[in-house]
Amino acid sequence: MTSEFTNRLKVFRAERNWTQTDLADQLGVSRQTIQALEKGRYDPSLPLAFRISRLLNQPIEAIFIA
Repeated sequence: MTSEFTNRLKVFRAERNWTQTDLADQLGVSRQTIQALEKGRYDPSLPLAFRISRLLNQPIEAIFIA
């Protein structure tokens, strides 16, 4: 399923000098999940989107753009 969203996850991750593995570990997901999110192949569940938002200290709308 192709994502309906574009996202800035990679940008926010890179600003923090985090690898995909760093971010995945902090969120309790696999690196492959982060990779799929960044490439737009996977839309996060609402709980995961909120965890990402809190971790990055950004509103969900700033990370995931419909």
